[in-house]
Amino acid sequence: MKHFNFKNKAFIPFITAGDPDIETTKELIITMQKAGADLIEIGIPFSDPVAEGLTIQQSTLRALTKGITTDDIFEMLKSIKDKITIPIALMTYINPIFTYGTEKFMKHCKEVGVSAVIVPDMPFEEKNEIYDECKAQDIKLISLIAITSKERLEKIAKEAEGFLYCVSSLGVTGVRSNLTNDIGQIIKQVKSYSDVPCMIGFGISTPEQAKQMSEISDGVIVGSAIVKIIEKYGINSPKHVEEYIRVMKNAIQ
Repeated sequence: MKHFNFKNKAFIPFITAGDPDIETTKELIITMQKAGADLIEIGIPFSDPVAEGLTIQQSTLRALTKGITTDDIFEMLKSIKDKITIPIALMTYINPIFTYGTEKFMKHCKEVGVSAVIVPDMPFEEKNEIYDECKAQDIKLISLIAITSKERLEKIAKEAEGFLYCVSSLGVTGVRSNLTNDIGQIIKQVKSYSDVPCMIGFGISTPEQAKQMSEISDGVIVGSAIVKIIEKYGINSPKHVEEYIRVMKNAIQ
């Protein structure tokens, strides 16, 4: 199956693996699935997260300070593989994949139940750097589009797999009070080329924003707002994240 099959509007939460610790990450994944998440995006901590705003940068730093490695994350995912029934996507950068070894990385993804990878610093035109290894392991390589992608839109849309990550605004991730509606026009265009589910991310934090964005897309991705809850409550965060996801999920149905 080329695309993920989301029955309703999808809610995709993001967390940074290892923040506040790897055991809490494990608990968070199970809890978020229970709360109604349709896919979970897990960030691999990296020292130079260029697409991230301050909130996620700080969560990455907390995880790295704990000494979290990519192998720790794979081990953690392997330990809960049998409990997870929704897709898991790993968000990372191209450098950590190359350093780990692309073929080895994708094989481990497959072994631990990861369905997709998101690599925000890899331009669409350079996806062949890792695409063959993804395909060999049936790992979907998620494409990103922004309001600046107009000229390349048809090609990206037709080649997209899994879902299309639609960046709601220019700049890095983070909570915003206002979101641009230009992305709605872009999604309309995408839909004329492909039936790929379009998810809007970057800046969504409130139920109102989630509802607004879900009306012009197939679902929403929320990161910084969830990471802030984890920052505030630490090892006690899973129950608070669960409440937040239930509220957000209800807002988009």
